[in-house]
Amino acid sequence: MEKISNLKIENFRSHEFYDISFHNKVTIITGNNGIGKTSILEAIYIMLRGKSFKGVDSDIIKRQKEYYSIKLSFSNGLYRTCQSRRINGKAKKKFVIEDKTSTLLGNKNKLPIILFEPDDLNLISGSPSRRRAFIDNFISSYDLDYEDALKRYEKALKQRNAILKQEVIKEDDLFVWNVALSRYGSVIIAKRDDFLREINLKLTNEYRHIAKNKDVIVLDYKCTIDIKKENIAQLLINSYQKDRILGHTSVGPHLDDFDVYLNSKKAVNSASRGENRSIILALKSIESDIIYQKTRKRPLILLDDVFSELDELRQKQLLNIFKDCQIVLTSVNGINIDNSLEYHLK
Repeated sequence: MEKISNLKIENFRSHEFYDISFHNKVTIITGNNGIGKTSILEAIYIMLRGKSFKGVDSDIIKRQKEYYSIKLSFSNGLYRTCQSRRINGKAKKKFVIEDKTSTLLGNKNKLPIILFEPDDLNLISGSPSRRRAFIDNFISSYDLDYEDALKRYEKALKQRNAILKQEVIKEDDLFVWNVALSRYGSVIIAKRDDFLREINLKLTNEYRHIAKNKDVIVLDYKCTIDIKKENIAQLLINSYQKDRILGHTSVGPHLDDFDVYLNSKKAVNSASRGENRSIILALKSIESDIIYQKTRKRPLILLDDVFSELDELRQKQLLNIFKDCQIVLTSVNGINIDNSLEYHLK
């Protein structure tokens, strides 16, 4: 993957205009909280993945402005642009890549990113939705079929839930959405299962390398449906009365979760703070390796104020994990890193 070399943003959240060039190894962006450091990472993410990781376009456009624009340049001289403009109260986005314009970032133009936020350090003790998001973002970074199935599943789920909230409905009204949820849900479950099997083949060894011990780490997929024995469409039909009362769909992979086990005990109950952080670093290391194996591209690493949450040893381990990747990181305080470029926002 070509390194990013420059970013220009206009009317992007708190930034009226900002221009930043990137080191081919590590770029450090410092400044007080709320000054707009994360917005720079967000703009990069939009340009490489096609969407924000923290909001919708109408919220991103600077107050009292009608549009935002982004230009991201690469080390090979190529660049891409994006503009989102308010039209009839809604924000409409447009990408331009090599003189071709589109409203969506096509799959062939998506490039791998690993985003590491402070909340990721609470992955083990956090909510099931946080763990599902970790799995979904990880697999989507290298498997575009999974990303497509996930989008189609979420669209069908939204439609089915909207119908369930109506005062008068017929079961037949749900048929088309039951079929879609069954089709794409089966894909999601199968790929999540394969993914966690692959992670488990690597996780203990990677954890031992980081933690310097002989502990065993296992991820256990808590799937609500056994697709080898159960038909999702039939389960949806069977849950109709219950779902009607609840006003939402009560079965499907949107409710899945996974547990982390440390030496056969749930890590959420038994792991220390340091052990938790070592598990997360091991997962991030595996994420980088798998993305490279699947795509033959080194992911761009975005570290959003993570260093303040890690001790000095784990800071060094994190940099070592991503030593072959380009890194852009934010921090309240300055950080002394070799082969880096630092900017301070005021």
